[in-house]
Amino acid sequence: MSKEIVVGINGSAGSEAALTWALERARRDKLPVLIVHAVDDRWMSPEFQYHEIIRESGMDLLQKAQASAREQAPDVEVDIQLRHGSGGSVLRDVSTEAALVVVGGHGKRWLDGGPMTDRALQVVAASECPVAVIPVKRATGDRGVVVGVDGSAESLQAVAFAAAEADRGGDDLSVVLAFKSPARWVEKQLPSSGLAESLVEENRIVLAESVAGLGGQYPDLTVHQRLETNIEPAKALVNIADGARLLVIGSRGRGGFSRTVLGSTAHAVLLTVPCPTLVTRVHKVKHGD
Repeated sequence: MSKEIVVGINGSAGSEAALTWALERARRDKLPVLIVHAVDDRWMSPEFQYHEIIRESGMDLLQKAQASAREQAPDVEVDIQLRHGSGGSVLRDVSTEAALVVVGGHGKRWLDGGPMTDRALQVVAASECPVAVIPVKRATGDRGVVVGVDGSAESLQAVAFAAAEADRGGDDLSVVLAFKSPARWVEKQLPSSGLAESLVEENRIVLAESVAGLGGQYPDLTVHQRLETNIEPAKALVNIADGARLLVIGSRGRGGFSRTVLGSTAHAVLLTVPCPTLVTRVHKVKHGD
């Protein structure tokens, strides 16, 4: 039996966008869809008089989502499931048997202009399978697949995933390596060292190695190598992927701490999702302490 695409919903515009995107992918890949809603009842006592009302409300939400899904994609098998617990823990549990978990992002921000932390971050950090985060508003006529690399094992997995995705969809693939240049005061302490030039050349080699072999594996795939200097990786990816069909990133990079589940770049990108963004976890990569 084929693994399911799992969609987490909560009644928000983001979860509606996630469901639509998941149905499109399920139709393409001929996979069933499971719509999941979590009732977080950890704070309720068994005697809580509104417990059943909250459960019924959750089931009503699921049934409406299922009806919408059948209207959008009548040829896709769609099931629903009400689970108990936090959204993050529930989707973590179902991810063990899923092909992909899909959740919605949001554009909400704090009063000071900074982005709010999204539950999507919890899901991505805990999931055992790839997770797609779908923005509320998607660009029309979006084309191209973008993938971020940094030479880590995770980013190489992301490139493999993105290349297959781009080739299947007839898209160009943009492979992006971005890094922040050394502070000027550092360069001034190292006169004539050529530090900046060396960093550019080293990263250019990493970028080239990241795409090595793609031409032989996908002869019809157009690959663009983009080396972005003096910019934070997350900002570069968000800028370049604006309007793309898909952005692919690894869950961690070479700069992360060994015990950190979600890397800083992935974390920053997911706070400002520029387009449907997929965080790969194709297989676990062992890191040293």
